[in-house]
Amino acid sequence: VQLVESGGGLVQPGGSLRLSCAASGFTFSSYAMRWYRQAPGKERELVAGISSSGGSTNYADSVKDRFTIPRDNVKNTVYLQMNSLKAEDAAVYYCNALAQWGQGTQVTVSS
Repeated sequence: VQLVESGGGLVQPGGSLRLSCAASGFTFSSYAMRWYRQAPGKERELVAGISSSGGSTNYADSVKDRFTIPRDNVKNTVYLQMNSLKAEDAAVYYCNALAQWGQGTQVTVSS
């Protein structure tokens, strides 16, 4: 199992970013995918999840109505579309599947 995140960076408050997680080594379309994040000094927390088909999603209360988690089962990629970013969204974002983690991608929200 290999998960490779990308798309992080520096964004101003109120801005948007789209994270990508390219998956390989397993049958991507058969598994749910999740995004987590970890801010300095805090525990890793679940941000969003999506079922294998994409028909069901769930979000942390803190990101509802701002983030979405689409997936492309042809490209073996799951995304995290983040809108209306806030300072408290700053963290390292990790992709998760089959109890495996990617290396993470840093999101910084600052003016």
